[in-house]
Amino acid sequence: MRFRCFWPGLSLGALLLGAHALSYAQTRLSGDHFLSPQLQAMQQDQDVNPVTLWVEKGQTLWRNNCQRCHQAPETLSRAAAEHPRLVSRNNHARLVNLEDQINSCRQRIGQQPKGLEDDDTLSLSALLHSVGKGEKINPRPPAESVGVQRWQDELGQGAALYATRLGRLNLACTHCHDGKVGAQLRAEVVSPGHPTGFPIYRLNWQTMGSIDRRLRACYSGVQATLPAPGSPALRQLELFLKVRASGMPLDGPAIRR
Repeated sequence: MRFRCFWPGLSLGALLLGAHALSYAQTRLSGDHFLSPQLQAMQQDQDVNPVTLWVEKGQTLWRNNCQRCHQAPETLSRAAAEHPRLVSRNNHARLVNLEDQINSCRQRIGQQPKGLEDDDTLSLSALLHSVGKGEKINPRPPAESVGVQRWQDELGQGAALYATRLGRLNLACTHCHDGKVGAQLRAEVVSPGHPTGFPIYRLNWQTMGSIDRRLRACYSGVQATLPAPGSPALRQLELFLKVRASGMPLDGPAIRR
């Protein structure tokens, strides 16, 4: 598969570290495609879909805390599709994902920030993903030229991490999500790993979880040392996964096994 540049003038140098990971010939399928018929039916029925509870709580939180600045949540329908973003604060640039941004907003209005897996954080994330459903994933470098090289470097680190063997099992992301798509892994069917459905209600968690938690679960699965929640490596990997899925529509929040 030939990789194409998504941004005029964007160097491919930062991406070539993980170029072989982009050779997946499998079709660009969402994780929904790999659900059992029973779980697909549960996801489509709002009366039994547990995700509905988080979206409804997100609507209440929005009215009480966010509406004064942002009006209707639909005004941020592109937010989930465009994160992670590189932001600069106090002369320091870092990647932030949607849950990070929700907590930054919480601080701005004088509230205490909460954890990435906090119920309020996930409820607002679920709401913003739900209003963004169908939007095409499109993470972009910052408009300011000074930030473009930093963004490329972060993307390159994510690409390299995707192709790096980790843990006692000595596996990289690409070995499963490019090389074993459709194969059975215990009770799981391996998907291409496109991050279109987050946050997810995972049956074995019995609750919602962010992409941060899911990536850390992959580290655990290959018996590698877990990075701290919100660590730069997780944000870099999330950015690469979003670029890898550029153009795919968001279909979350979703149910997963």
